[in-house]
Amino acid sequence: MRNKFLAAVLAAAIPMVAGAADVTVSAAASLTNAFKELAQSFEVAHPGNRVLLNFAASDPLVQQIAKGAPVDVFASADQEAMDKAENLKLLAPGTRRDFASNTVVLVVPLDSRITSLADLAGARRLTTGNPASVPIGRYSREALSKANLWQGLEPKFVFATSVRQSLDYVARGEVDAGFVYATDVLAQKDKVKAVATIPTATPVRYPIAVVANAPQPALARQFAGYVASGTGQAILAKHGFGKP
Repeated sequence: MRNKFLAAVLAAAIPMVAGAADVTVSAAASLTNAFKELAQSFEVAHPGNRVLLNFAASDPLVQQIAKGAPVDVFASADQEAMDKAENLKLLAPGTRRDFASNTVVLVVPLDSRITSLADLAGARRLTTGNPASVPIGRYSREALSKANLWQGLEPKFVFATSVRQSLDYVARGEVDAGFVYATDVLAQKDKVKAVATIPTATPVRYPIAVVANAPQPALARQFAGYVASGTGQAILAKHGFGKP
């Protein structure tokens, strides 16, 4: 009787293992903490499958996909990077959707006396992502330009390759202040603080899509759907992201 039970268990397990696969997700650096938890949750809900995560600034991720990197899902921090991927025909038609929102904040070391944009006139060094390749840089430049501050502050900027690198610069005290997303502050809350929310003319919304040549297209669609599901949205909200 016991042998028959074990045989039945093994028979049920074999198809699951045989159908197991890895889904590779390239996501914006600001999604690091949230997507790590999302990946774990997805793996529990889809036993035998694994989520492989690749984090970087959105534009370099597009370049990686364009050069043939075996990516299944792409999640960007702004529409411009996703537009670039779409214009290069890197996305599976009909799979693009917004899944989260965020805000831009001015962040400083905990002992800083900077409390507003006006105080930046006396700052020595500032940081944000490189506007040419990093969404947070584009959002920051847009907001500061609208406030007529970009031209005067631009020489003070140390441009980073991702929003998390900018956050690290502030956390280590290598710059006086920086522009990151509100969600990033949670990752270094013992070293930095947000002192102002910066209005952006372009809403900070995150799109996700299945890659056109995804090695695992079915699993990719499942993961993208999971991100937009109630469970996925709850995890994103836990990490500070808003509804799309």
